[in-house]
Amino acid sequence: MLRLFRNNSPFTVLVLFLFALVIKIQALLHPHVPQPVPGHFMYNYILRAMSAALGQSGFVYTFFAIAGLFLQSLYIKNIATRHKLFPRYTYVPSYVYLLLTTIYPQFSYFGETQVLNWLLLGAVDIMFSFTQTTQPRKLIYNAAFLLCLAALFQMSLLAFFLLLVVGMVMFRPFNLGEWSVALMGYATPIYFLLCILFLFDRLYLLRLWPHVGVSLSAHVASPGLLILTIVGILILSGTGVYAMRQNVPLSNIYVRRDWTAITFYLFISMLVAVLTDAAVKSAWLMVMPALSIIISHAFLLEKNKRFSNFIFYFSLIYLLYCIRANH
Repeated sequence: MLRLFRNNSPFTVLVLFLFALVIKIQALLHPHVPQPVPGHFMYNYILRAMSAALGQSGFVYTFFAIAGLFLQSLYIKNIATRHKLFPRYTYVPSYVYLLLTTIYPQFSYFGETQVLNWLLLGAVDIMFSFTQTTQPRKLIYNAAFLLCLAALFQMSLLAFFLLLVVGMVMFRPFNLGEWSVALMGYATPIYFLLCILFLFDRLYLLRLWPHVGVSLSAHVASPGLLILTIVGILILSGTGVYAMRQNVPLSNIYVRRDWTAITFYLFISMLVAVLTDAAVKSAWLMVMPALSIIISHAFLLEKNKRFSNFIFYFSLIYLLYCIRANH
């Protein structure tokens, strides 16, 4: 079965979609309607618009969320393919992302973090293209715009401005004009938000934006389940880092810089997840895109097929345990 995910066959897309439906069947059988999050006014306005379009059907929202996670998994695979993060074209990053988004039940329901992941992945995708374009200022502006737009949903995402700085330093030679464009792109969403709130007499909503909390383990079923879940993630992450140290040095300098940016992406997203309000139950979903790309190395270690096969079957056992424990 690992061979199927390692191939670049269009048939694999159908298998992945069926895989997503099977592993998330509990969410489909127990659908939820997303609730507004106090203080997160931009997300709450999105919920109002979705409510007008989709009604109050929990199944529709849950299926929409699962379909969104599936599409995000394909986007992650697309990023890895276009920027040559792995020596071969593969759907393994999609498989790993779907796996990681199933270890905690709240990840399978629609929430603010899923929206934020689209913005963050888009920004990272654009930054990886900084060295491959004749119009760098356009891409720099777009990446900064998306990162600031994400920060308007949650103030803690201002930390991702560091990721923009890392991208500018690693992927572009120093150019004062380009840095000015980056600052303009980052300021644009703030400018438009202020204008819209002023026109509709909603400036008081800005007082709700500075909210920082601690989101660690407030919604786990038991400490034992939390410990075993963390141990499983650490094992997968450790094998991914081990395999990454074998694969990445064989890549060219541009791909190695991409992996450095992904590592920063992972650590910044972990920091932001910790500082997110406990009311955002799926905050740690923000960590999963970068983590899934790193863990994918363990499934693609060409020098040791037994190792990659062992990790694949371990991941399946781990997945079954999480599904059973959260039932």
